[in-house]
Amino acid sequence: MKETNDFREKMAISNAINSFYAGRTSRRTMLKTLGAAGVGFSAAGMMGSSRRTMAAPMRAVEAAQPDDVTAWLKDVGGQFKGTTIKVVSEETPPSRAIINLKKDLFEDITGITVDWEVVPLDQVLAKVSQDAAAQLGANDIYYFDQAWVGRFINDTFDPRELLSSKPDLAFPNYNIDDFLEPLVKHIATYGDKMIGFPCDVPIAMYFYRQDIYDEMGLKPATTMEEYMANAKAINDAMAGSGTYGTVGQMKSGHYALECDMTIYLWSHGGSVYTADGQCSLNDAAAITGVDYMRELQQYMPAAVTSYDWGGQFTAIQQGQGGQVITWGEDFPGWDDPVSSKVSGLMTPAPLPANAAQRKPEEAGFEEIPDLGHQGGSTYCLSKYSKVADAAWVFLQWATSSNTQTLASVIGGGASPMRQSTFDDPRVKEMEVVGAGTTRHFPLMLETIQNRMGTEPHLPQWPLIATDIIAVELGKLTTGGYASTQEGMDNIKKLVDEASKQ
Repeated sequence: MKETNDFREKMAISNAINSFYAGRTSRRTMLKTLGAAGVGFSAAGMMGSSRRTMAAPMRAVEAAQPDDVTAWLKDVGGQFKGTTIKVVSEETPPSRAIINLKKDLFEDITGITVDWEVVPLDQVLAKVSQDAAAQLGANDIYYFDQAWVGRFINDTFDPRELLSSKPDLAFPNYNIDDFLEPLVKHIATYGDKMIGFPCDVPIAMYFYRQDIYDEMGLKPATTMEEYMANAKAINDAMAGSGTYGTVGQMKSGHYALECDMTIYLWSHGGSVYTADGQCSLNDAAAITGVDYMRELQQYMPAAVTSYDWGGQFTAIQQGQGGQVITWGEDFPGWDDPVSSKVSGLMTPAPLPANAAQRKPEEAGFEEIPDLGHQGGSTYCLSKYSKVADAAWVFLQWATSSNTQTLASVIGGGASPMRQSTFDDPRVKEMEVVGAGTTRHFPLMLETIQNRMGTEPHLPQWPLIATDIIAVELGKLTTGGYASTQEGMDNIKKLVDEASKQ
């Protein structure tokens, strides 16, 4: 095939990641190469440990599916008996659940084998980059971080087009409009084209200790000011016993710290960029937001500067925090009576109102400033698949309403993508205390629909978020700068330089 710029850039992505793992290049060099080739990470692919390892254990439930779906799989899927489909993804609660379901509810019925490889997110990128560059068709279904959508938009089929062009393969009552519109728009779409179906969305939510709030006469915060006041009150009353006002994910140099920063930045009227593409992390709104985070740090365990999201999860699970704004997918693990000291005590609440909010059109690089920080992903059908029809049958089944519902109730924290899943009686029945609970789902839906925040989408973002923002914030939160303004001025300078590379 003719070697194009697109081919060279995608091969550069794959080679850079493989060279990093072989010890031939540094992480920083790798991230620079990825940025130059037009991809980044909106989630934690370069950070070694995943939020998803904190999920609650898989839960045993009856895995039933509608008769018309089983009949369709036998009739339509049965045409492809003996076919092997290859999928590559990172491990997430939904992927674990679907892998667990596929034998009984798909493979045994259709005769199609699904070879699903689970690897770290950066290795997913290496594999799909090489596959798409050479148009190999080595993987039939790709898993994409939302930050890769622009890079690979021409390497996948638009599912809306497939639904209309292949009526003979159409899943019964699939209803693509059932996917939540904010997820389709901000995770699975580039321009006017869909790259695939949304499949996962870690998102920030507000949780508090019901027993502590009740004992102290506190009410769930409706404003950021009230949230701070609750943190201070709890800390003043209980820190001596090992329970603090809140717990952060503030490990110096870790992407988790950047995530915490954006939560407080966005909720105080700031943004990483303004519409002209300039870093705005040192403007008045940003300073207010970062000062808020630094004040909140006073009401956290001293060790919080060593906590990534795993450390934060464990601290809450062990009773160290009276309230927290963090990833909703952590909640089912806190409810696990086997491993958690706070089973049944943590309670979800609506996110507090922002103290101020910058409009999306005033931010840059598709950044959406709001308190509900998200990091979603998609399943996509490769244009180079040699068994595209069989893969399309599987992709529809894997993202259908019933499969999504089953994934949500057995997946130990799996995040629903469809309105029908949130509404399903089986999901409602799981709104009880216990591992894999769904009792946070109603407020997860509210957050997705009305409070979802999205990081900037630009190729240099993984380098900027971790090697600049998280590193310099780490210095700020550990006393390395004389003032917030000094630290944020330096961050702006470094971010603007990196944004131009």
